[in-house]
Amino acid sequence: MYAVAGRVKDEDIALVRDRTSIEDIISESVTLRPAGGGNLKGLCPFHDEKTPSFTVAPARNVYYCHGCGQGGDAIKFLMDAEHLSFIESIERLAGRAGIQLRYETDSSRPSAPRPPSGQKQRLLAAHVAAAEFYQSQLSTPGARKAREFLAQRGFGRDAAEKYGCGFAPDSWDALAKHLRQKGFTAEELNTAGLTKPARSGSLIDRFRARLLWPIKDLAGDVIGFGARKLFDEDDGPKYLNTPETPLYKKSHVLYGIDHAKREMAKRGRAVIVEGYTDVMACHEAGEPTAVATCGTSFGVDHIGVLRRLLLDSDSVTGEIIYTFDGDAAGQKAALRAFEEDQRFVGRTFIAVSPDNMDPCELRLAKGDLAVRDMIAGREPLVDFALRHTISRFDLDTVEGRVEAMRRAAPLVAKLKDREKRPEYTRKLAADLGMDLEPVQRAVNAALRGVSPDLPPVKTAAAPDSPQRLVERESLKLALQEPVMAGPMFDSLGAENYADPVYAAIRSAIAAAGGASSVSSGGVVWIEKVRDSCDDLAGQGVISELAVEPLYVDGVVDPRYVQITLARLQVGYVTTRIRDLKSKVQRLNPVAHKDEYLALAGELFSLEQQARALRDQAAGGL
Repeated sequence: MYAVAGRVKDEDIALVRDRTSIEDIISESVTLRPAGGGNLKGLCPFHDEKTPSFTVAPARNVYYCHGCGQGGDAIKFLMDAEHLSFIESIERLAGRAGIQLRYETDSSRPSAPRPPSGQKQRLLAAHVAAAEFYQSQLSTPGARKAREFLAQRGFGRDAAEKYGCGFAPDSWDALAKHLRQKGFTAEELNTAGLTKPARSGSLIDRFRARLLWPIKDLAGDVIGFGARKLFDEDDGPKYLNTPETPLYKKSHVLYGIDHAKREMAKRGRAVIVEGYTDVMACHEAGEPTAVATCGTSFGVDHIGVLRRLLLDSDSVTGEIIYTFDGDAAGQKAALRAFEEDQRFVGRTFIAVSPDNMDPCELRLAKGDLAVRDMIAGREPLVDFALRHTISRFDLDTVEGRVEAMRRAAPLVAKLKDREKRPEYTRKLAADLGMDLEPVQRAVNAALRGVSPDLPPVKTAAAPDSPQRLVERESLKLALQEPVMAGPMFDSLGAENYADPVYAAIRSAIAAAGGASSVSSGGVVWIEKVRDSCDDLAGQGVISELAVEPLYVDGVVDPRYVQITLARLQVGYVTTRIRDLKSKVQRLNPVAHKDEYLALAGELFSLEQQARALRDQAAGGL
């Protein structure tokens, strides 16, 4: 027995219970499926779960969750799910059933009906009256710009009525006066977020000279408003929403949920858009599962609402389709959505218009079918996240590929479906143009929550690497034996040097006229190269190279120069082959046929050149 039950006559409480279908009440926020024996099952609204354990028994008008132990009748459900008092729950159910409640009195006077007394019921009633007032104002002369705004976005009178659009008049207290005349107190209106106190102590309307959309909860009750600026002299934000109130919690609210919830359950999907007109556009275009957040980003509580409506569980997986603008802000929002993706059991997708238009703009420009086609052309959210992540790096360089792998591997590791991780690991390796093994290591490291065990990325060859020794030897030849090195050395540019200091010295040699310009070496030639070098570190190294012994016994001959320079080219050509193979691997040979064939031809030529150079370099140092 509830502690405050005596305030309403017991026979009226019994009548409310008798006339209330618990299935109807719970179905407004939880999608239920047959579970045998006449019972129904769904995802519990009181705790997070992936397998339905919330059972409803319509024949006995009760519910029970085998996961968290919550249970009771329809009155208890409203008390727990919507944080209502017992009186408020009874009054809500009585209003649905058309029952006039009678209340016990402390005097000897006979009991009589009285208006709802619970705070939430009063606030809901105030919102109903406010919505009616705003809707009536939409047809007034002062609301012309609001009507034009809707018409310019493809919404006429019927659509405005369907979605309850209204207009807040250009007045400081028109709504406040209207609602006070209906018996609502100043405290109630301020608590509802419909008004706010002025410095003088009087009430002023929260919304003024704006187009309004009523925001409803799952039960279809108006709990707040979204207001769009229309006039330049309005110095407020473009969109202004109801503040946090006992009714309105922005982290739980989804605009359009009252229209969309049944179609969500029926179709097994939800479309998340960014604005009020986008919701209207999708619904009018034939996609009635669209909803939007109100003044906040899509978050954990919104996910909970949708999961219960979609029956998002291990056995029934729905689709959640995000539609974000294709600009930087939209892409950032999509990546934030991916961070929360694991909270859904079902599949998550993203739908982006080819022209980066939102659903409302797309419907205006190309019609209803274009909106449906955009949603039908959705792609898995993980594919979008991976593509966006690696697109920020230059995949034609080793550094770019490795850094892209480091950033993308954690996204693959986050995939909730373990069976998909190996496939996406292979896909990531292909997209990057890398071998599978290092990508697998990076994903496994991300799964363990540690940094991948990868060699550091360098912009030059390692200090003691064979390639660096060859680069150094070739420069020594040009400085110490310029006549011998001559045209053979000058034919190889600075791109053959991975070490940036050595590349700077090679450029200085070219700036000094090249080895071919020298008739005899010596101090003059060394000083000329040093003076031509803009790199301070390079100037010091030139002095070292000028006196460091060559790796050859006896007299330097043309064959030694040829072998050294062939080995120098082998390193450069090998790097080019590796980068080119990566690029070819990333190309779709069908979609990019001409580019693919051109690169394949270049790759073939480079591989032939590499074989010839290796033959020339076979003599060794």
